[in-house]
Amino acid sequence: MGAHIQTGSGVWHFRIERPSRRNAIDSKTAVEIAAALREADEDPRCAVALLYGEADWFCAGSDLKELAGQTGARMAQIEHAKAALARTIYEIDLPVIAAVRGFALGGGVSLAAACDHVVSEISAKWHMPEVLNGWIPPWGIQPVIDRCGAVRARNVLLGASAMTAPQARSIGLVDTVCEDGEAITSAEALAEAWASLPPPARRSIKRFLREHHLSTPADADAAASELFVTHCATSAAQATLSRFGVKA
Repeated sequence: MGAHIQTGSGVWHFRIERPSRRNAIDSKTAVEIAAALREADEDPRCAVALLYGEADWFCAGSDLKELAGQTGARMAQIEHAKAALARTIYEIDLPVIAAVRGFALGGGVSLAAACDHVVSEISAKWHMPEVLNGWIPPWGIQPVIDRCGAVRARNVLLGASAMTAPQARSIGLVDTVCEDGEAITSAEALAEAWASLPPPARRSIKRFLREHHLSTPADADAAASELFVTHCATSAAQATLSRFGVKA
């Protein structure tokens, strides 16, 4: 079993359960987690997803043991499943928070970067050693660019040395640095806060950014205005407006 889900209070936990491989992801695990996230995205009981690794690590990237001895074509198929997991996080409306303990290596960095918020314990190490190993990262480059910008992403992807969590935060890979042992509880606190937000508005944020992040400012404003009017008809918005004597 590569993924485990706990439900309750609108925050669902997704755990990478491969401690014997330091939570390195194989294609089966990637498919399982991606499918579970898509199911959660369609379930109104789930408001926020929390992603973390079993034991003391987040993720050691792609499981190289699965790749050993495979043809180039088969290796590409295996890595495609892991790329699809990172894209799933981008494609769903469900907010996903990563809680990083111990380390995020290689694809583990890409997977965390794909999440909407990244919490990292202060002693966690961040490193993309693919180039040192002799190849380019086969997936997850775009999330790193989105977080760091193209210039800083080059330094991350070249991966000459590991980064500390504060260093990763300084370039945008990490959003929140917490004390050791507090990654999950810190991520849960944020998840609970997000889960309490009005669902229509909360779920619209990721969808809007997917659809309009390359729009002209005028087009993006027009689309946002239409959503704003729709949201103002919900009970949460009506309650807010009523405090100001406004009727939408």
